[in-house]
Amino acid sequence: MQLDSREIKAIETCSKDGLTRTQLVDCISRVLIIAYKESTQELEALLTSEGFDVEVLRQEAKPEYQNFSRSYLCLMNHCRAWQRAMQAAQPTIIIEADFVPVVDFGELPLPFNPNQNDVGISWLYTCAPQLYYVSSDGYAEGFSTSAVAYIVNPQSACYLLELAEEIRTNVGVTNYSTWDSTIDSFLRQKKLKNYIPWRNYGEHGGLPNPEHYQNKLSKTHRADVLHGKLAFIPLYAVGKNDGNLRLLSVRFWARIKGITRLLTGRFLRVKVLQGSSSPIRLLSFAVLRQLTLNV
Repeated sequence: MQLDSREIKAIETCSKDGLTRTQLVDCISRVLIIAYKESTQELEALLTSEGFDVEVLRQEAKPEYQNFSRSYLCLMNHCRAWQRAMQAAQPTIIIEADFVPVVDFGELPLPFNPNQNDVGISWLYTCAPQLYYVSSDGYAEGFSTSAVAYIVNPQSACYLLELAEEIRTNVGVTNYSTWDSTIDSFLRQKKLKNYIPWRNYGEHGGLPNPEHYQNKLSKTHRADVLHGKLAFIPLYAVGKNDGNLRLLSVRFWARIKGITRLLTGRFLRVKVLQGSSSPIRLLSFAVLRQLTLNV
């Protein structure tokens, strides 16, 4: 595999010191945007301005897909991204078209040690997150459902294609599945470690998903706490007379939900805390992430 100048620079940058926090843009081969019919122009322009190599993968509308569930169609598009990620020299960011990054997204730190060889997935946006462990250099192992925005490497992308085949075989293409909620356990079975960011690197800006609601799940999910100001207005607030008010309202209730999950022991489980060799580090990570004025 021949490396271009950008990939060579990224490898050199990320190999200098595993304890030095490196920026996303310096350690990522490319950003793959998963889309169907959604407009991605604003997202593409932003990511390109941040210095990323960006490619859009659009789901084809084929007659044989007519009876496929929306969840499986989404999985198919992620599979295309995983196939691309397997061929990359460096980790790949994969994001869905309704993701809204925060300002200076590319300058945010990589959420895991770039010299580590047992990394599975690293979420940049988390849904129903849980904290498992925090290393001495501040990297947090954890859980999330949702595949709105995340980082994979060639090894983990290969394993995720195995997961997709299991879903196809055991669940079927026409049935709804919460395949994204099984990523953590599947990769952990492969002896890989999964990571969550200190604060979310962006927001899920999409509209309510009726398929989730039909299967007795929440129609929407939002970031509990953001790393900074959103770079542009999410879809759920676009075109509304009270767009800014709508945005503030959604973000306010997302923060309340995140704080509630912290206080009720759902972000940091009591058993995890009791079994930890560094409980103060866990508590500090869990509490301090919520101490911000950013909505």
